[in-house]
Order: sequence, then C-alpha cells, then structure tokens
Amino acid sequence: MCHRIFVYGSLRKGFNSPAYQYISQYFDFESNGRIRGKLYDLGEYPAAVPDSADAFIIGELYCIKQAEEFEWALAQLDDYEGIHEDEDGPAHYRRELVTVHLPDGTDSQAWAYWYARSVEGMPVVPSGDILQYLQEKLNNR
Repeated sequence: MCHRIFVYGSLRKGFNSPAYQYISQYFDFESNGRIRGKLYDLGEYPAAVPDSADAFIIGELYCIKQAEEFEWALAQLDDYEGIHEDEDGPAHYRRELVTVHLPDGTDSQAWAYWYARSVEGMPVVPSGDILQYLQEKLNNR
C-alpha cells in the first residue's frame, strides 16, 4: 500500500522551495491531480478550503518512498504546515484524508492540508492553480 500526500502550494515542484526539496527526498511524484475546494491567496502562501461546489484545487500527488518512514515524514510536514496551536493562536492548517481526482479518470486517497483560519476578504484563486495564478500576476505587473 502506498501512503500518499496531495500538495497544492509551496510543496509543489514548480516552486523549487526548500520544502519541495524535502518532499522529493522522501516522496515520489505520482501524478497531477485535483481536489474539491477553493484556493485563496494569503500573500506568502495559498490557503485551501474544502468546498462541495464545482470548484477544484490543482496540485500534485506523491507516494512515500519508504513506507516505514511515512509517520515520521508526515510529522515533519505537519510542523511545516503549522497544524499545532502556537503563540499566534489556533493552528494554521489541519490535515485530512481527501479524494484526489486524477487525469486518467480514477481517484486516489491522500492526506492534504486544509486552512484552519478565516479566509474572509482574501482573494480567491479562480483557476485553483497557484502556480498559474502567480504567473498571471507576474505577467500583469
């Protein structure tokens, strides 16, 4: 059995962030995919919020390379995503199992991080794809 994560922000390969370097060390890219929800632009990073409407968040599906390392690797991602309360207040994100819709028409289950704070007044990423959204913002400067 493959333990999977779904990422849609700074953990995606297009960001080339230190966080992605971590992902690629412990996880293998499996497929592009999408999950039901809305994506918001918080400035420094995106925020995904579950939504039952026909809105989707674009991202990538990864499978752990060594199954015995999954719990440890997931704990590191939990810390990175801020799923624990801190001095700023409640947790920023929560981790849940989601259904990932794959390009070939199949579905897969994976862990994803939902934003746990308010997104009121924050701009929606219409395409659900933060990489595309940031490129469009850059081109429109």
